[in-house]
Amino acid sequence: MATSQKAPTSFWVALSAVFVIAADQWSKYWAVGALSDRSVDVFGTLRFHLTANTGFAFSTGQGLGPILGFVALVIVVVLWRMRSRFSSLVGTLALGFVLGGACGNLIDRALRTPGWGRGAVVDFIDLQFWPVFNVADMAIVVGVLLLSATMWIEQRRGMNGA
Repeated sequence: MATSQKAPTSFWVALSAVFVIAADQWSKYWAVGALSDRSVDVFGTLRFHLTANTGFAFSTGQGLGPILGFVALVIVVVLWRMRSRFSSLVGTLALGFVLGGACGNLIDRALRTPGWGRGAVVDFIDLQFWPVFNVADMAIVVGVLLLSATMWIEQRRGMNGA
């Protein structure tokens, strides 16, 4: 039963991860080209403003790029191995969001100048009252929230015998 369940789960995790990676990398490509010499006000406090993040969340840990790259790679492997633990479509897609977001930022660390582990993550979505972030970061946050809700609901069902 685990084998038959694993194939569909793998497909949906991979599909949602690839979607996030593509959206993230395309948006970063756009941001680097369009925002290198200007910021764009969208509405309210939302603006697109290009920044480079060599640290991790909220630009903390500057200079720890090689360590962060390794940790991100380990997280990607662990997330992929967890895919068969989720049976609901929402949980499966959410895992793909987290995996895709982690891969999107890992790609930046690996491929952007000056190279592996030292590349900066491209951030450009600026609310002006929150640290600047990107599509990968949004996917990670949404994925973690959905995974948390899914696990909580599944645990509640298990406790109620449903």
